[in-house]
Amino acid sequence: GEKMIVNPKHIEVQILADKHGNVMHLFERDCSVQRRNQKVIEFAPSITLSQERRKEICEAAVNLAKSVNYYNAGTVEFLVTEDDFYFVEVNPRVQVEHTVTEMITGVDIVQSQIQIAEGKDLYNDLELPKQEELTSQGIAIQCRITTEDPENNFMPDTGKL
Repeated sequence: GEKMIVNPKHIEVQILADKHGNVMHLFERDCSVQRRNQKVIEFAPSITLSQERRKEICEAAVNLAKSVNYYNAGTVEFLVTEDDFYFVEVNPRVQVEHTVTEMITGVDIVQSQIQIAEGKDLYNDLELPKQEELTSQGIAIQCRITTEDPENNFMPDTGKL
């Protein structure tokens, strides 16, 4: 059977991987605030992860990408409890919430993805910092605003506000 995980955090690790075997992470985002299984608030970095757990999760994401010769921008998602973390999925694309990661790292993920597709190297061509030199500055938060009809069970809606 499947393990029941109570009140986990939804943590995503942003990765960049090129066609030359280089893979790096751009730290994590916390996407735990959700409604109807849709992310509502995303922020980076997570305020609940210990430095040790952050390192473990980020390294797991990089190792996963390396093990399948992945190249592109991507997101590796995990559920995280106080005691452990569990792999959920990989999104092989740029996600809506990528901007909070760009803000704390200064790395342009979209531009990096385009250059990776052109066969360029993360370090020599894109001139990204080596993993151990990459730093995170400050905190970034993003909130999604959606239109819903409160008189129709809060179904998605369009029209004038």
